[in-house]
Amino acid sequence: MKKLLLTTVLAFTLLLTACGSNTAKPEDDGKIKVVSSFTIITDMAQQIGGDLVDVYNLVPTGTDPHEYEPKPDDIKAATDADVLFFNGMNLEGGETGWFAKMIDSVNQNKDHVFDLNEGVTPKYLVGDTGRDEEVNPHSFLDPKVGIKMAENLKDALIKIDGDNKEVYKKNAEAYLTRLNEIDAKYTDVISALPEERRILVTSERAFQYMTESYGLREAYVWEIDTEELGTTEQIKTLIDTLKKENPPVLFMESNVDPKPLETVSNESGIKIFEEHIYSDEIGKKGDQVDTYVKLLEHNIRIIETGLKS
Repeated sequence: MKKLLLTTVLAFTLLLTACGSNTAKPEDDGKIKVVSSFTIITDMAQQIGGDLVDVYNLVPTGTDPHEYEPKPDDIKAATDADVLFFNGMNLEGGETGWFAKMIDSVNQNKDHVFDLNEGVTPKYLVGDTGRDEEVNPHSFLDPKVGIKMAENLKDALIKIDGDNKEVYKKNAEAYLTRLNEIDAKYTDVISALPEERRILVTSERAFQYMTESYGLREAYVWEIDTEELGTTEQIKTLIDTLKKENPPVLFMESNVDPKPLETVSNESGIKIFEEHIYSDEIGKKGDQVDTYVKLLEHNIRIIETGLKS
């Protein structure tokens, strides 16, 4: 049904575009038209592109990026875009997902579409068979990956708009300096923790890249958002793990159903830390965590405070 609906929206929008309109088009402001698949990349593009770009975000805060259904305005933006950025790592559904279908439907130049995780080694989730089956899309929660994504985005803007390469390089240099400082902060904070406290327990296995980069162990209720979240077996498995690990706290993400982790907390006697961590998106403009840098800074502050408690 979702596939049929998506196809119908795409076909209808393209028909309207082909038919044209008597409405005069607004004057071109000269900015590079950027389309981004979700909020973290949108912020990154705004930081590096600065005043030279006009960034259109597809998946809004509070919406699942895995099975998004593009709206008519999204299709129009993708059609008109000078450059399009997506996360890859299967976040947008992979080669047969909604983003790929949208790009095909609007006949975009594939040379103007950039996977910002190009060059990043994927990490895999273990399925029911006990084998690596699905790529974990949450690479961006690792500052080291964020640095690579920012470099890829800078290079893409320069490829599309070489006349302004010095501006993009300058903006990216300042942004990458901040990300490298955050990378060092993660290293210092986690390495200073006693070994027995270096465990991050969350609802979803979203922090795999980050934990492996900085030497944290991880535990979770479920691996990735599916139709079955917080099952009896998932909860039992995590509680058994907690008996062995005895972590100081559990961490609740900002965008998950709290009930499964609350059940784990009640049955294990381990409290949930009072502030959320972020795993899939940044907040809306004006929120406490409304940029990617703020997300990374917020998460390491929460992790440090919680694991020291």
